[in-house]
Amino acid sequence: MCAASYAVMGVIMSADRYFTEDEIQRLPVHIAAIMDGNGRWAKARLLPRTAGHRVGSETFRRAAEFMSEIGVRYFTVYAFSTENWKRPPEEVGVIMELLEKYLNESVSSMAEKNIRLNFFGDLSRLSLRLLALVEKTRKISENCTGLCVNVCLNYGGRQEIVRAARAAAEEALAGRVCPENIDENYLSSFMYSKGIPDPDLIIRPGREVRISNFLLWQCAYSEFYFTDKMWPEMDETEFVKAIKSYLDRNRRFGGI
Repeated sequence: MCAASYAVMGVIMSADRYFTEDEIQRLPVHIAAIMDGNGRWAKARLLPRTAGHRVGSETFRRAAEFMSEIGVRYFTVYAFSTENWKRPPEEVGVIMELLEKYLNESVSSMAEKNIRLNFFGDLSRLSLRLLALVEKTRKISENCTGLCVNVCLNYGGRQEIVRAARAAAEEALAGRVCPENIDENYLSSFMYSKGIPDPDLIIRPGREVRISNFLLWQCAYSEFYFTDKMWPEMDETEFVKAIKSYLDRNRRFGGI
């Protein structure tokens, strides 16, 4: 299903400000982004890395609103990886503080903007206060039908696959599934992204050309867009550029 068919579900879009009618019919349903370059953006401006994360969190908010505006159905962001705990405690603390601030703001604005929030990752390391906010956000999201924003938090692609494999193995040991019946669809049912289509387009800012353990299972046929811009520099113009790059490609999914 193309993103344009989402418009008939009551979404007020202004995609025609950026795309032709033909392009609107082919917009990606699911866009994912690695929010990379916050620290380097700040360092280049002689600011502490934490300042970059603060600006980056505002970029995330604007990006989600833009995706909702043009009719994208799913927007998945890499907010905090399983490896990010290795960073200085002060930096980790600021990231968690910004997450809490964003969730508090979302609780009051989600229903108004009809945006759902979902979380991928092992949330057990979060504070009790953050866990309570996550649960509150999820409950509000149940009544929203617009853009679904998936926040990858304490997330790693390999960790997700291992988690799914263990769950499938437990089902096999309990006799609820025969090993020979474990296929891609079955394993997908144990992923954090269960029920969500794989990303059509993955955007990687920050001058890095790698996937960094992000959505390893789901990105098998995703299109990638790399840019030298840092995440705090991402704006509507750059997102439109990324989407138009996607629209210019011929997705064959292994065929001719």
